[in-house]
Amino acid sequence: MPVYSMTGYASAQQGAGTGTDSTAAPVRLGLEIRSVNGRFLDFSLRLSEELRTHEPALRELVQGRLKRGKVELRAFVESTVAGNVAEPSPRLLQRLNTLQDSVKSWLPDARGLSVADILKLASGEQGAGQDWGPALQALATEALDALVQSRAREGARLATMLLGHIAQLRQLATQAGPMLPLLVEQQRQRFLERWQEAMALTDGATPPQAAQERALTEATAYAIRIDVAEELTRLASHLDEIERLIKKGGEVGKRLDFLIQELHREANTLGSKSAALDLTRISVDMKVLIEQMREQVQNLE
Repeated sequence: MPVYSMTGYASAQQGAGTGTDSTAAPVRLGLEIRSVNGRFLDFSLRLSEELRTHEPALRELVQGRLKRGKVELRAFVESTVAGNVAEPSPRLLQRLNTLQDSVKSWLPDARGLSVADILKLASGEQGAGQDWGPALQALATEALDALVQSRAREGARLATMLLGHIAQLRQLATQAGPMLPLLVEQQRQRFLERWQEAMALTDGATPPQAAQERALTEATAYAIRIDVAEELTRLASHLDEIERLIKKGGEVGKRLDFLIQELHREANTLGSKSAALDLTRISVDMKVLIEQMREQVQNLE
């Protein structure tokens, strides 16, 4: 199953892909749908007056196909006559004049109809009375299919980038692994030397054997505090789970977002416990990669 991005765009017009001549009709039905990332499914509709009665059906159709993202669907009816200007019929002009007089009798200050207003209403008259339901459902299905394909292509690109970042993080963890025993031993030895220097100033007031055992105990405790083997193990486990989810596909965005937070926590701990400049550099490089992964994961459904 592919991984889907929440970003995509698709459009369709009446007659597209059906072999019909959509330009022969005085009006044409068009539909556009676009989506961007969002925590949940945030769906909005922009429909022309002729299509408002079909809003519930469109909502049901979209919500059955998409799970997350901020989605906007726009559907409209437009004129296809020369210059996209529809000639108003005498019947329409007479009706508009009557309605305008009625409105002005109640609202004398109301603005009169302009030529642009009349031409717009004339364009709507040509599609009035037509049942747009079947055509609108067909166009919406066509556009949704194209949108899902677009989101799948973008999702595949993001998945490839995420897998590349996972490989880089594993490489950094591999570089950090051999440093740990050496760093721990260096810190223990350095602690013991400083302790012995301090004991030399006591003029033998403390027994040498007891002083050495105390030094080893303190050095061991400090070595445990700077040991990041556990963090590297958990980081590797999170990377394995992220890779598994990406290859599994489907609606994995929320789970991946949680795992990215866990990765960031381990990288932060690695940096705070670092006792060497090289390990600090590795921690910084890890956090840069993880932040890039966070941005990409937030676009996944």
